[in-house]
Amino acid sequence: MVEGNRSIFIKNARLYLEDKVIPNGGIYIENNRIQSIHEGKDLPHNLDQHVHIIDATDLNAIPGFIDGHIHGANGADTMDATEEALDKIASLLPMEGTTSFLATTITQSPEHISKALENAARYPNKPGQAEMIGVHLEGPFVEKTKAGAQPREYIIKPNLEQFKKWQQQSGGKIKTITMAPEHDEEGLFIKHLVQSGVNVSAGHTDAGFAGIKKATVHGVSQLTHLCNAMNGIHHRDIGAVGAAFQLNELRAELIADGIHVAPEMLQLIYNNMGSERIILITDAMRAKGLPDGDYELGGQPVKVENGKAVLEDGTLAGSILKMHDGAKQMLKLTDVSIRNIVEMASVNPAKQIGIYDQKGSISLGKDADILLVDDELNIKFTICRGEISFQ
Repeated sequence: MVEGNRSIFIKNARLYLEDKVIPNGGIYIENNRIQSIHEGKDLPHNLDQHVHIIDATDLNAIPGFIDGHIHGANGADTMDATEEALDKIASLLPMEGTTSFLATTITQSPEHISKALENAARYPNKPGQAEMIGVHLEGPFVEKTKAGAQPREYIIKPNLEQFKKWQQQSGGKIKTITMAPEHDEEGLFIKHLVQSGVNVSAGHTDAGFAGIKKATVHGVSQLTHLCNAMNGIHHRDIGAVGAAFQLNELRAELIADGIHVAPEMLQLIYNNMGSERIILITDAMRAKGLPDGDYELGGQPVKVENGKAVLEDGTLAGSILKMHDGAKQMLKLTDVSIRNIVEMASVNPAKQIGIYDQKGSISLGKDADILLVDDELNIKFTICRGEISFQ
């Protein structure tokens, strides 16, 4: 790991910038930020022996991945409500190319959720780890018949006072909420959240196409883990999945592990939405990075076998997907390029939660969250805020 005060110069890389690809270029990093971008053999003027040089010949420099929906990893879960738990997650993620993430809660008792949020408010991001950029509140305002792995006994109707209390406890860190919009018919709850800057995502919902369309009028702009815990496409009601295809105001999260959504469906989704509106996520739980065995999610026992995490009744319980493996799965599809992967795994998640001025692309002045990958997306270096976090 390179100490924080040391500068880094990446040379001879194929640079994926916002508006173009530089076939052979360099990036100069200082004080955790991208200070200059260079073409060809052009060097920064202040290159001296204190600068750490990375020769990235035959590698692609792309922005770090942003995982907007991850419950846990490395034996830890956001709901553990400890600094150590968030440390365990943040220290593992650079290996899979994730440089920032939303720590995601699950439906639980209000007190349990409060503890997790208070912990997130206090959490000090540490150098060399993925940055916790906020919280994704998944539940408890969801639909019981579409609970999936959300514990049904703690599901409640949308409650603005309760949300305001939680947002205060989180120190304003709730960036995304997953809710069932059919339980907010007038849209008052949704409108308040959107006006306060929260990204409202419809998920664990029984809404049909009309219900989702109405929700977008109120301000819903995302769908949670597309295809899972929502209505699929039927010829008389194209459901929430059809809404994702038809309504351009919606972006949609996607778990591209080939388990939650079949590879053929991934292709169908991509054909209909393109990379402009897909957000790659992992929805990973605490077993990510650990061997098969018995774990828990939201207080429920989970068995992990052959890459699949399920509750006792066989319901999928999050994933153990690594972000770069999801990206690789998408890269196998027809007409998907590395440029498209950058859009789905970095640009879109940053734009969706309003942090594109800091993250999501390789651009002057932005946080130095950079991956050096080969053409198959194998990760050779991960740089988190100007520090080499994985090599």
